[in-house]
Formats: sequence, structure tokens, C-alpha cells
Amino acid sequence: MKNSVLQPARRLMLSAAAAGLLALLAGCDRASKPAFKGIDLTGAAYARELKLPDQDGRERTLGDFKGKVLVVFFGFTQCPDVCPTTLAELAQVKKALGPDGERVQGIFVTVDPERDTPELLKAYLQSFDPSFVALRGSEEQTKAVAKEFKVFYSKVPGKTEGSYTIDHTAASFIFDTQGRVRVFSRYGSGAQALVDDIKLLLAEK
Repeated sequence: MKNSVLQPARRLMLSAAAAGLLALLAGCDRASKPAFKGIDLTGAAYARELKLPDQDGRERTLGDFKGKVLVVFFGFTQCPDVCPTTLAELAQVKKALGPDGERVQGIFVTVDPERDTPELLKAYLQSFDPSFVALRGSEEQTKAVAKEFKVFYSKVPGKTEGSYTIDHTAASFIFDTQGRVRVFSRYGSGAQALVDDIKLLLAEK
């Protein structure tokens, strides 16, 4: 009778101990992963390649910026609000990071190569941060890169004949120093969220 009472109790204690150990290990696993403010894209099977000419006509790839955290944004120079706000915010973020701001590279990919000439892109980015890089491909190249990043963009006819604006994905893709996409930062998240996520990536070994 004595053993029949103790055996279930012993099994219950062992089960509780095992459950506690599993919970502890799970907690350690969660603690080891960065708690990004944006959407965690670690291990994503897209946004793995980016190859386009820059504003000087030089072909650039993700590998050119290894060692820096990249913030990639798709937009166009005649965008009335989202694009200038995003670029101004990124310039603000670089300043807020102090010396570490030099390890952050802003990349602007135009979805309007028809109107965004290299000269216009140079002048446009100069007004935000001279270190920012603009990428401009052909219509076909732009479509291919947008597909690789799962970015949407579409022309919307304007009020006058021949005029148009462009609807597009309003978010930034943040890459770690090894050139791997890690975070999807939605427009409107704020500069501090961007600062926090970039700091996490800069701190990684």
C-alpha cells in the first residue's frame, strides 16, 4: 500500500521537474533571439539578392556593403510623403546612433526608373544624407528585384493626361552585417524602433 502511494507521487514530481526544465530551455532559446520591433525575417527565402546600377552607373550588390547594416527602401522621387519621410527618418536614425551611424547604409531603390534619372536621384538623396545610395535599373530589372523582395508597386493615372503616381510597399528591409535580410520595418513605426533594431544587429557577433 505504501509503495502504491509513493510511486505515482514520484512520477508526478519527475514529470514536473522535466516540464520545468523544458520551460527553462525554451526561455533560454527565446532570450537568445533578438526581440526586434519590426517583423523578424531571419531565415526568409526571399530578399536574398540585389543587383542594380547605382546613381553613378556602377553595378552594386549586397556584398558591396558587407560589414554594414543595410536599410533598403523602395520608392520614387516624386512620392509626396512616404518616401521623403522614410529617408528623413533614416538620416535621423544615423545621427542618433553616433559613431555607429557610419556602419549603417541607406539604399533607395527607385520603382520609377522612367522619371528618376541618375542626376535626379543624386540631388534627391543629397538633401537627406550624402552617404545614401540610389539604385536604378531598367523596367525589367526593377520588376525582377521587386519580385525578389515581394514588393508591390503599380502606376496610378494622375489628373492630367500622361501624369501618374505610384502605389508601392511602404516599408524598409533591414539586413545584418553579413548581407542577410533580418527585419521588415513598416512605415510609421518610428525612428526609435529603427534605432533599436539596428542596434541589435550591430551588436551581433
